[in-house]
Amino acid sequence: MNIRINTDNTGIDADEIEALRPETGKALDRLWSGREAMTGWVQLPTGRYEEELEYILNLADAVKNEAELFVVIGIGGSYLGAKAAIEALPKYERGIPVKFLGNNLCTDYFWETVEEIKKKKTILCVISKSGSTMEVRTAFEIVKPLLAERYGSEEEAAKRIIAITDAEKGALREETTEKGYTTMTIADDIGGRYSVLTPAGLLPMAVCGIDIRALLEGAAEMAGSPEWDTDLADYAICRYLLQQKGKEVEFIELCHSRLGYLGEWIKQLYGESEGKEGGGLLPTTLTFSTDLHSMGQYLQQGRQIFMETLLVVDEPSIQMTVPAGPQAGKTLAEISEAMVKGVIEAHRSAGIPIVEIHMDRLDAREYGQLLYFLETTCAITAMLSGVNPFDQPGVESYKAEMHKLLD
Repeated sequence: MNIRINTDNTGIDADEIEALRPETGKALDRLWSGREAMTGWVQLPTGRYEEELEYILNLADAVKNEAELFVVIGIGGSYLGAKAAIEALPKYERGIPVKFLGNNLCTDYFWETVEEIKKKKTILCVISKSGSTMEVRTAFEIVKPLLAERYGSEEEAAKRIIAITDAEKGALREETTEKGYTTMTIADDIGGRYSVLTPAGLLPMAVCGIDIRALLEGAAEMAGSPEWDTDLADYAICRYLLQQKGKEVEFIELCHSRLGYLGEWIKQLYGESEGKEGGGLLPTTLTFSTDLHSMGQYLQQGRQIFMETLLVVDEPSIQMTVPAGPQAGKTLAEISEAMVKGVIEAHRSAGIPIVEIHMDRLDAREYGQLLYFLETTCAITAMLSGVNPFDQPGVESYKAEMHKLLD
């Protein structure tokens, strides 16, 4: 595997980790059993996805041939996975720009995107199982008339709308059937934050030019890795044990500038899966070395209610050498490596528990491995903590209050 875990600086004794490995084995068995609700994502990369993959690739080619802009309307898991991958990964094929709507209610952002839609040939993709999520529905109702105006009728606009939704039920499914939108489905047993390897994530990635076949192959390699029986689940064990020892916050530190939006995806994945019944680590993300100059002081000497998880890409895609000055002759990669090692040594000396996650390079195959690894370790941590990783009952509270005010 290209994903490697180092738990040497967590302050957790190896015997403590070993003692919990049987429990992580049971959690993995539950995930793979097919009997747990909302675990359809577990076997997805290793299943027979070839027919659906070809459909996605052909649809992406059609979009790229027809349009200058692809607008994805979705929120949470319906856009975060795709957005993170598009920002992180190199583009191997010709792609077109992908913009996202429906993930906020900011008027200025809507206006800028609407003005772009008016000027460019646009295909719209709306992603929602229910079709009734406030932000998504609002954005959809704003953009649909723009397509009808540009192309002359609602019927012509409908030819340029793709709906990714439930197979049978929901407001968006009803509208899709009535209007004849091009459609793909998200399986009933896959929740939004675990849907990055479904059409919800893969179609926008493919339109942008990402090698989604390699991405899925990487996820399949991670799913089938024998290292789950040894140390791959140790990250989940450490997260659980550090909670038991009083840690409340996890700083997820991304040592690559293109991984910023991956941090946003991780925050939803961890927060919605684990933040229940008064528990769960609060997930927050930093980008190094940038945030060492804003949060470095707190990390070194602040209130130690936190653990750190460093995500490091070891090999740069290109090499750059400093031509002059104190670091003349050194590559940026060498300086970055020294920064990471310096952080680890300084924070270890301060007694801060640190987990390292290393990947060789930032490409589609290894990124697919990483996505599956993070989904699985998150689910294991939640199971060890005794909570359901796949529901989010607390999310509905603010929605109920918002609808009261709007009504």
